[in-house]
Amino acid sequence: MRNFHGRINGIVKRPIYLSEVKRLLRIHPVAAILGPRQCGKTTLARQLSANRSAITYFDLEDETDLARLETPKLALESLRGWVVIDEVQRRPRLFETLRVLADRRPLPARFLILGSASRELIHQSSESLAGRIGFLELPPFTAQEVKASQRDTLWLRGGFPPSFLARSPADSRQWRKDYIGTFLERDIPALGFRIPAAAMRRFWTMLAHYHGQVFNASEIGNSLRLSDDTVRRYLDLLTGTFMIRRLSPWFENLGKRQVKSPKIYFRDSGLLHALLGVWDEATLRTHPKIGASWEGWALEEIIRAHRATPEETYFWATHNEAELDLMILQDNVRIGYEFKYTDAPRLTPSMRIALHDLKLDSLRVIYPGRQNFPLGDRVQAMGLDTFLLKNPTAH
Repeated sequence: MRNFHGRINGIVKRPIYLSEVKRLLRIHPVAAILGPRQCGKTTLARQLSANRSAITYFDLEDETDLARLETPKLALESLRGWVVIDEVQRRPRLFETLRVLADRRPLPARFLILGSASRELIHQSSESLAGRIGFLELPPFTAQEVKASQRDTLWLRGGFPPSFLARSPADSRQWRKDYIGTFLERDIPALGFRIPAAAMRRFWTMLAHYHGQVFNASEIGNSLRLSDDTVRRYLDLLTGTFMIRRLSPWFENLGKRQVKSPKIYFRDSGLLHALLGVWDEATLRTHPKIGASWEGWALEEIIRAHRATPEETYFWATHNEAELDLMILQDNVRIGYEFKYTDAPRLTPSMRIALHDLKLDSLRVIYPGRQNFPLGDRVQAMGLDTFLLKNPTAH
């Protein structure tokens, strides 16, 4: 157990997320910051608590703190102020204790829990806190948090702070290689999954070649000699630990055969490049997956700019006719996005069909340039940098 005191120096501030966590702690007795390991959750908690005196911190990767929480009610019920519990997924039975402590009146303490697994992965444990907890998903660094001149580096290295901020390309490369190894050999077993590290590495590496494509469990399973159920279980795990985005298909009664399987995207471009063996800009610029890499990176940035939930984000496709890379549905407004790694985007028949059939309020074609210009009625080409500059929250 440790106390936080003093100022945090030399660390990148993330004011939007700091404000959101403070808001959640005003509303709820328990707030959760969830995100992949090493994305900055602990740093954010330190920044949040830097000017508060009554802060108690438990790190469940620390054997001493883990031992103290063997009897969680005794360890926690006398504490006052803010209590931070890091890597909470390592002790899921804590949620039941937190439910009891959150119901006390008056409320002597509020709890900030940090976890490297999604709500879905820890659902059975966290559901006992329904009505008492607010969630914030913290991503690695986003394009809106770095200078425009640093965005190519962000695309290449990804947004994990130790990778993006590494002093040299070699240091970034080594950190990502170590991260992948640690995730496979330590983090997955710590979540209670007994999956051979070599099998998961092969699956994860194969997914890198399916980045941006419709997920086909049978095809991947046949290649790896795994059952469809095993392939889906592996994908569930990578999705639940924030490694993979599973983009749901949108389908409605249009009288057309529509795709009903999800698309998969790596949520961090740096890890995608690591599994593809792409370590420098020269290799990336000539790699056959460069278009898919950029389009997936831009898609993730647009979703983050909208702060859209999985229930608000979809792709759409019909068999052999038309498709839409991303549809964001918020406040009954349908915004379509197409992502094109080209310097001259144009309006296509597929876009026209999507605009009409989905009744989109607008369609935005995101590309690497800087100019915005109309492509048609309710259709506009938008440079990614320009979009991020003019749409800090995209709402």
